[in-house]
Amino acid sequence: MRKITIILFGLLVRGASAYASLSDFYITPDSSLAKAIQKAREAKRLGQATAVTIHLSAGTYRLYEPLRLRPEDSGLTIQGENAVISGGMEIRNWRKEGKLLVADVPDFNGHPIDFRQLWVNGKKAIRARDVSDFEQMHRIMTYDKQKQVLWVPKKAVDNILKAPYAEMVLHEMWCTSNLRIKSITVQGDSAAIRFHNPEANIQFKHPWPSPMTPNTGHPSPFYLTNAKELLDEPGEWYHDIREHKLYYKPRDGETIREAVVPVQETLVEFIGSAEHPVRNINIKGVTFSHTTWMRPSMKGHVPLQAGMYLTEAYKLRPQIDRPNNHKLDNQGWLGRADAAVEMRYTEDINFDGCSFEHLGGSGLDYVIACRRGTTTNCVFTDIAMNGYVCGSFSPEGLETHLPYQPVDFREVCTGQAVEQSEFYNVTNEDWGCVAIAAGYVSGITIEHNTIHHISYTGISLGWGWNRDLVCMKDNKVHANLIYDYARHMYDCAGIYTLGNQPGTVISENVVRDIAKPSYVHDPNHWFYLYTDEGSSNITIRDNWTPEEKYLQNANGPGNIWENNGPQVSEQIKNNAGKK
Repeated sequence: MRKITIILFGLLVRGASAYASLSDFYITPDSSLAKAIQKAREAKRLGQATAVTIHLSAGTYRLYEPLRLRPEDSGLTIQGENAVISGGMEIRNWRKEGKLLVADVPDFNGHPIDFRQLWVNGKKAIRARDVSDFEQMHRIMTYDKQKQVLWVPKKAVDNILKAPYAEMVLHEMWCTSNLRIKSITVQGDSAAIRFHNPEANIQFKHPWPSPMTPNTGHPSPFYLTNAKELLDEPGEWYHDIREHKLYYKPRDGETIREAVVPVQETLVEFIGSAEHPVRNINIKGVTFSHTTWMRPSMKGHVPLQAGMYLTEAYKLRPQIDRPNNHKLDNQGWLGRADAAVEMRYTEDINFDGCSFEHLGGSGLDYVIACRRGTTTNCVFTDIAMNGYVCGSFSPEGLETHLPYQPVDFREVCTGQAVEQSEFYNVTNEDWGCVAIAAGYVSGITIEHNTIHHISYTGISLGWGWNRDLVCMKDNKVHANLIYDYARHMYDCAGIYTLGNQPGTVISENVVRDIAKPSYVHDPNHWFYLYTDEGSSNITIRDNWTPEEKYLQNANGPGNIWENNGPQVSEQIKNNAGKK
């Protein structure tokens, strides 16, 4: 039986003058966090407290489903002291089989599990793949859209011809696609690969981004993963879902003290409504850890940009005429990856001194209809996809190139701030994701953050690929430090914008030290600052970069560029980043 340890602090009487209050709850890792939240809710409902703080003592709080915070929880504070809210399950009882360590994978909560990540002794292990050095990735040969076949060198697939669940991760300009391999047909020194649906249909029909073929001079690289036959390097693992066995090749001298696999996609959900939002919740000093995102294993993953995946897409003939914009040659509809913490219909949900780490989806996501809310002094690291996400990236029913101007402005995420935080080693699986992704937002402040060691762009602000007036305005990107970006993808920038954003100011940021991977689609197509399609009414001033390598692509009117480059003052240069 699970022990429940909830101490109602106000009932611990010390001396005759003690004052009884139910405002502070103290719980330990062998307690139920969900029950503590319910008790706090009831204390407020019964008039025993106007606000409640739940104190989490040090340790790991493992979940069997997401915590759900509702309008009735408004006013709550959750305070952690080396406390980890985890969606992971430990794998124990390892045994040696040759050079591998093997463990049986038990059911979780009454059901067999699958997963895409493993952490051994606190370090992310590598899902078995065909290359340890991405510079050694194979390149595609032919891309047949009509027959939906991708031709590759035979030697690239020799080891996985009989692998039942192998996947290809395909590099495509500014995105990577996860494609589940359906069949491999060898023909001479080449091999034809076909993929499962729905991703095959989307992959071969959508025009942007597209893999590069040899005639471009930069054919797209790829790597193969999720096959036991590829398990040949220390630190790699493979999960045999049929046999419920986990295989791991240990590093030299390594002993497994702790092995964790993720069993949750989301840890905390804030669920309000337009009329009854969740209000005034503060989370302090808590680590959110060990999540996965399983859609790529079931349906593949073909993104358009920033990890937002296509659910349907195709090329247009003839193209669509758009007033005030260039013609449109494609259509697409999008979905959004899960995050460790997600907010819908909220006001003033704040995170201070928290960590988001060891995550298989995104980190923190203000999804829709969120007003205000600060993220301060937080750390985002070891995240597969985006770090911090805010605002709509086109609703599922709205074609993504159409302007988003909702009738009910409450849908728009407004007044958020992400400040004094650090982002590194995020985007480490979906290379086309970004550290901070803000879509259709209004009045967001992105200030004094340090962003480094990321796969693509640092900060992406805006959405829509058009210059029409939408719900975006008055956004601020100020005094951030961005370096060692674009470690895997180009067509990128330290700071990137889309769409019409009146009143938006990008100022006093420092962007430097772009990475130089050899396998990008165009080695010259990278920038420090990049205002992309439809970017309008944005002021870009006093940003320090080593040179004036910027791009203004299909911009609208009203942009102002002032004093950007290496001549910007040392004071501005030294002031950027987390302090």
